Amino acid sequence: MKQKKMVAMILAGGRGTRLYDLTKKVAKPAVHFGGKYRIIDFPLSNCANSNVSTVGVLVQYESVLLNSYIARDYVWGLDVPNGGVFCLPPREKDESGLGLYRGTADAITQNLDFLDLQETEYVLILSGDHIYKMNYDKMLESHIEKGADATIAVLEVPLSEASRFGIMNCDENDNIIEFEEKPKEPKSNLASMGIYIFTYKTLRKYLREDEKNNASSHDFGKDIIPAYLKDGLKLSAYRFKGYWKDVGTINSLWETNMDLIKGRASLDLSDPDWKIYTGDNNSVPQQIGPNAKINTAYITQGCLVDGEVTRSVLFTGSVVEEGAQVIDTVVMNDAHIGKGAVLKRCLVMDGVNVPDGMELDPGDSKDVLLVTKAVVSKKAGK
Repeated sequence: MKQKKMVAMILAGGRGTRLYDLTKKVAKPAVHFGGKYRIIDFPLSNCANSNVSTVGVLVQYESVLLNSYIARDYVWGLDVPNGGVFCLPPREKDESGLGLYRGTADAITQNLDFLDLQETEYVLILSGDHIYKMNYDKMLESHIEKGADATIAVLEVPLSEASRFGIMNCDENDNIIEFEEKPKEPKSNLASMGIYIFTYKTLRKYLREDEKNNASSHDFGKDIIPAYLKDGLKLSAYRFKGYWKDVGTINSLWETNMDLIKGRASLDLSDPDWKIYTGDNNSVPQQIGPNAKINTAYITQGCLVDGEVTRSVLFTGSVVEEGAQVIDTVVMNDAHIGKGAVLKRCLVMDGVNVPDGMELDPGDSKDVLLVTKAVVSKKAGK
């Protein structure tokens, strides 16, 4: 049964600049992933599977496509009485007249009236740019059982990488006693996942106080959580053991897509017990040509393959012509790889047409090559 004890708020307003051309005209959560999905499908599907029936999506930059997409709340089974998915743009404007969220906490503060209307006891704060499957209902059970004012989902990371994250230092009962933002010498390996459950009454008070503080950056990690700790409130860590990836860079987006290939990781999008819903379903079957050679690949609906595909991921509607070689590459929706073309360690953007015989490879670079129309034109000398 769907419940309104907890309302989810998905922060989906970041610029996504580290995804370069992928987010020039599209909000980061609306970027395609794994063929028929978009990144926003994952937190929305998690809400649907966790019985969270009311979801606010806080949008900001390049939000037209995202707004129209999330308006189809029936897709995720969230079109329920007194519930659904709500698009929440900024209320305040900057000097140029543009809507603006000043930080993650301010995004919630500007929508306190929405939360008040829901008469909710708990607020679940999520990011719109992570790929994972998680039962938020179980996290809420832990929050209530421990009598926490706030519960923060944490993931164990290698200690050598802990300085890249916000780190939670806990006692033996997983009560958070200290928070360190990207510490040079981390004391633990419990990294914040940017997933929070707050008891709403207390959170509301702290957000109103933060709103009046001109010195604040209005951020959960930098301001709200430290304020909770300073005042001695009870913060609990909720340990998450499953697959989770932040897809905020080209390399991480490529890597997470590659994890769909069988045997690489435990990212299973076909689990009937935890369905990932999407508004971009395509029922056109794959077409595998007589010259196709496919080796450990992940190929979605509507693809036409007549070349060689090795350790690669093909999105909906992509085409690989005869004689082409696609190796360690992600080919996004409706991209076309011409005859005899060779691609290695690339991420090919939606709709890009790679000409016959073209070779694309990042060479000795540690970074994946993002193949855009401009990259193709430059390579072709046009």
